[in-house]
Amino acid sequence: MNFLPATCLILAGGKSRRMGLDKRFLEVGGQALLARTIAVCETLFEDIMIVAAVPETSIETRHTVIHDIIPDCATLGGIYTGLTHASLDYGFVVACDMPWLQADLVKFLVELVHEPQEASYDIIIPKPQAGLQPTHAVYSKRCLPFLKEMLDRRDLRVQGLCDCDNVSVRYVSRDEIQPFDPHGRAFVNLNTPEDLEDARRDADLDRL
Repeated sequence: MNFLPATCLILAGGKSRRMGLDKRFLEVGGQALLARTIAVCETLFEDIMIVAAVPETSIETRHTVIHDIIPDCATLGGIYTGLTHASLDYGFVVACDMPWLQADLVKFLVELVHEPQEASYDIIIPKPQAGLQPTHAVYSKRCLPFLKEMLDRRDLRVQGLCDCDNVSVRYVSRDEIQPFDPHGRAFVNLNTPEDLEDARRDADLDRL
């Protein structure tokens, strides 16, 4: 199997305040969200890591589980932790609560890394109409010093990383995404009980 040239970094450390339950183990389509994400990623990546907020014993997986180097820094802290531990130069970062991950879209994003003929991008990030999708994006290890500077000053905005002068960013437009995600579901994440019920209903309809 030809795996993609990136480490897959699955962010699984959210506190799920709005959901009220640990999202990682909630089921959609008969499968827990974290397991559902891992299953898709295993078809694409040889190297997969689970990034949790704190040391974990509840996640049962054959993949490496790591925890945040700098605590309480939200998504940016998870990206920094994952890239620090990644064995390859690039990391595909994805949140574990995105039940409609599209393998062909992930492949398209990772393969854009070397789109420039004489260089490569530091960040490849979807920017559909709803805005930036930092937890469905590709990051280079070259971002690490900029991430560390931001974390040190508690600037946790991913847009701030994209705005750094020495960071090369490839924004992926809605038109580029649409062929891989015709139903517009790839970036849906589940934050509330209502989101969960909607996803379960869609999963039931998909099985019909």
